[in-house]
Amino acid sequence: MTGLEALRAQVRMTWITAERGWAAPPEDVVIALTHDGFQECKREMTTSRRDRRPAGGVWEGLDARTGSVASVIWVNRQASPEAIIFIAVDGESLEEGGSPAPDAEPYSEAGGEA
Repeated sequence: MTGLEALRAQVRMTWITAERGWAAPPEDVVIALTHDGFQECKREMTTSRRDRRPAGGVWEGLDARTGSVASVIWVNRQASPEAIIFIAVDGESLEEGGSPAPDAEPYSEAGGEA
């Protein structure tokens, strides 16, 4: 995920611990994933505010070379161009450090179904 790493290095995508998500302009994240080989399969915006500004959105992309699927969900904040963004690749959340969340496997021997 060199595109996402570049965003982090340029401080255009930062981790927000309290939200367990990223702060970034959604289009920057989508462009980074596209540069990493993901082709857009789905994009939807939701509008529920009186000012008609999208409240958030969803983007999904497929890397045809590997079969990996990337998902991005975002919630726009009123006072900022940056949204709260949640990123998953092949169903595993990308958290601070850029790697899948350590608790991403819900069916482990330690606490899930056997």
